[in-house]
Amino acid sequence: MSNALTRAGHGLTLAEKRLVMLAVSKLDSRRALSPGEIPKTKITAAEYAESFGVGANAAYEALQGAAKDLYSRSITFFEPSHKRGGQSLKPLRVDMRWVGRCTYHDGEGWVELAWWPEILPALFGLKKNFTTYQLQQATALRSAYSWRMLELLSRFQSTGWAEYDIEDFATAMDATEKQRADFAKLRTKIIEPARKELEEKDGWIINWEPIKAGRKVKALRFTFERNPQGRLL
Repeated sequence: MSNALTRAGHGLTLAEKRLVMLAVSKLDSRRALSPGEIPKTKITAAEYAESFGVGANAAYEALQGAAKDLYSRSITFFEPSHKRGGQSLKPLRVDMRWVGRCTYHDGEGWVELAWWPEILPALFGLKKNFTTYQLQQATALRSAYSWRMLELLSRFQSTGWAEYDIEDFATAMDATEKQRADFAKLRTKIIEPARKELEEKDGWIINWEPIKAGRKVKALRFTFERNPQGRLL
């Protein structure tokens, strides 16, 4: 994915995140699209079940749920705004869909996603400023927060450290308004559970610290590496 998409709020449940990223993993992200081309990606219940180690019934339910709800899910970007009178304006909030159409075949157990046109530059023709990781790294995760942290750290896997503005981090993690307003909730409900699951299920060593301006947390700094003892299962 493009780095901009990595930093955006994805607005997905865990089952939806699994489906969308399984579909993304099947794309050729370096391929340039033809003018007006709208790619479609088909996922079967068998593929979903095999990829994430769930039973057939859970896979069918995930595909049915996606067909019902995925069309209404939004990606949230915040883009820099212009200045007015020498003062910086608040960032522009941009919401867009993941898909323009979601087709589910009940009898055969497959779903076909037709990608939303404006998301295509974040998924195709990528030659720089992108984030990559193996889908297998996320298959054991049981939290969408853990998966999002995996993506945010993978963006900086070559350096082993990352720093995110607290608002950018909260947006990327789809934090609630209460969690945004209370850092203690953000820490106990999102940061620490996600860190713990990545260490236990995907073999990371992750340390983090808040960066403050006075008493207010303004950013988060992460240092991380793969566990030298190997991936933990």
